[in-house]
Amino acid sequence: MQEIVDQITGEGRDAEIARTLLFPYLNHAATMFEEGYATAPDIDAAMRFGCGYPVGPLALVDAIGASVVADGLSKLYAETGAEVHEPVSVLVDQATNGGTFAEAGAAGDETAPQVRRTVQKVGVVGTGTMASGIVEVFAKAGFDVTFVGRGLDKVDGVIAAITKNLDKAIARGKLDEDGKTTVLDRLTGATEREALGDVDLVVEAIAEDLEIKLQLFRDLDRITKPGAILATTTSSLSINACAAATSRPQDVIGMHFFNPASIMKLVEVVTADETSEEVDETVRALCLAVGKHPVSCGDRAGFIVNALLFPYLNDAIKLTEAGGGSLDEIDSAMKATGLPMGPFQLLDVVGNDVSLAIERELVGTFGHADWEPAPTLVRLVGEGKLGRKTGEGFHTY
Repeated sequence: MQEIVDQITGEGRDAEIARTLLFPYLNHAATMFEEGYATAPDIDAAMRFGCGYPVGPLALVDAIGASVVADGLSKLYAETGAEVHEPVSVLVDQATNGGTFAEAGAAGDETAPQVRRTVQKVGVVGTGTMASGIVEVFAKAGFDVTFVGRGLDKVDGVIAAITKNLDKAIARGKLDEDGKTTVLDRLTGATEREALGDVDLVVEAIAEDLEIKLQLFRDLDRITKPGAILATTTSSLSINACAAATSRPQDVIGMHFFNPASIMKLVEVVTADETSEEVDETVRALCLAVGKHPVSCGDRAGFIVNALLFPYLNDAIKLTEAGGGSLDEIDSAMKATGLPMGPFQLLDVVGNDVSLAIERELVGTFGHADWEPAPTLVRLVGEGKLGRKTGEGFHTY
């Protein structure tokens, strides 16, 4: 930790780049906490488990010192006048009067969530990479899983993908043939949604298109039994809208798994306005039961991870546009703070089209003009340079 702090607070160009990009990110995390959107432990866990960061943003504020962060932000604010650079009041208060986010997090510790609705059989709608991973996660944890695809070829593809992963586990000595057979025996593929009539929990992982999801939730409301929990993996669409499409909004919740679901530990558990406490607690307990780390937040664009990550990535683009460093200089400076990838490397992995869509969604929700997508990002998407998937983005592959 001290090495990271030294890298951020030290002298030289790399440290200046790090402060320019990290301090607004830390300010935004502190804003989330101050607004009561998420707890300090959940904000930190979201960025550690969702992005592979070595330390969460609020723990990093504690390590650097609130006064250092607040002073750095004040300097940026004086230079830019950007609203997002003005130190949030909780930082100013900690800088003036002491206190840490660790203390605030400890004060809010809760007992472990309990399963308050019986869940024995799980349904998954979708057959893509995310859906396949979710099916695998639940089956390996001992749940019977019925998954629904648009055709037998899609259904068979899920079985093939999971079988391949189980064979890899056998090759690494983490599973045996009997274990593989047991997992596969828990799977039931179907091409009709009516097969979900007896499941206790449905997790949908279909296209990120609101109208398609709304139609699905209308179907699930009709098909599934009373008391079944209806969950969406959406990363950007309204869970309240999905809930409103049903006659049981209290049973609808977000379970935002991260890709690949079979490996990534984070699940953002997102409550809509009418989600019942019973459903919320049950889903968080289920996440723990399948080896995931749940974090809680409300139905708002970006949830925790994307809302913190993408303004930082956008700021990196604007920094290079302003002559604050080359792509390689900025990537290198940020990796030196312990981040697994530099911002431009990550943008190319995520996909510049995806990044642009999320950035626009965040601007629409929060209204920060300073988060308007960087011109270079807009241009690259217009040119079809989307990153690794097209062979060219900010870097060439």
